[in-house]
Amino acid sequence: MQTPDGAVAGVAGRHPDVVVVYLLRHGEGGDEVLLGEKRRGLGTGNIVAPGGKREPGESAAAAACREVREEVGVAVRPADLEHRGTLDYRFPHRPEWTQRSDVFVARRWTGPVSPSAELDADWVPVNEIPYERMWSDARHWLPDVLRGGFVQARFDFGADNRSVAWTSSSAG
Repeated sequence: MQTPDGAVAGVAGRHPDVVVVYLLRHGEGGDEVLLGEKRRGLGTGNIVAPGGKREPGESAAAAACREVREEVGVAVRPADLEHRGTLDYRFPHRPEWTQRSDVFVARRWTGPVSPSAELDADWVPVNEIPYERMWSDARHWLPDVLRGGFVQARFDFGADNRSVAWTSSSAG
């Protein structure tokens, strides 16, 4: 299997490959991350970062750049993405939601943030992230990733399709 920058999506027999990108900047009170309420699709109403499904043949980095442009209007270059890990999400009670996500952080981009039909994002101080409004797995790994760490984890969701029922991870 290739690295996340060169990996090819859509391998038969696997669940869908997706990406998520956490844009970070230094604000007046410290680091801030770009988050917003998901307006449609899987996770509607949750607070999320820009991201989405990879297209067939698309690398994780290319998908990350495309999704950021589509969802918040800014341009990120693949060279400015920091791959911070891979998350394996399992939904035994909704198997069609099962997916594998590459996680990226970017501190450089061009253009102003603008809303889209998918996401209306704004800057949130890292120490004020509303984890209670996010997918329940985020509190397990996101703080470390935003501090520069790396995560490799699997999360199995319970019957409510919101709560983490089981996890296996390595962070660093």
